[in-house]
Amino acid sequence: MVLSSSNSETTGFLVSEVARLFRQHFERALLAEGRGLTSGESRTLFYVSLLGGVRQAVLAEKMLVEPMTLSGFLDRLEQRDLITRMTDPDDRRAKIVTTTEKADSLLEQIRETAGTVRQQATNGLSEDEIGLLHRVLNVMRSNLGNEGRDIVL
Repeated sequence: MVLSSSNSETTGFLVSEVARLFRQHFERALLAEGRGLTSGESRTLFYVSLLGGVRQAVLAEKMLVEPMTLSGFLDRLEQRDLITRMTDPDDRRAKIVTTTEKADSLLEQIRETAGTVRQQATNGLSEDEIGLLHRVLNVMRSNLGNEGRDIVL
């Protein structure tokens, strides 16, 4: 099926399809490199690193995932000694999530993998076109209610 870029009814489908393909290529690259992480686990690790010591509930909110989904990611990352979860001293019911030293080198490798996939996805686009793409996607995200999430993976 060929989508017309001038047909505004296909915008959501096109954005979803590109995101799905990006995730699929990223998963394959991670698997081929033997990282042993899914794209969801990699994304979680990246967010924890970026946000520092963050409450698990806040992390789920920032990532736009259900707390139970995040809990599964965190369980697997904790088993690999890539993150730690400690009781929040201000609220004993809450957990603070941080990365470990072991995660640092892995995060750099994940960034390189993401960069390779991003380069493949934007092949044939000029720097100006990539900049325009970012601006358009940020406006769309803002329009849909996720202001302030300028995290680029």
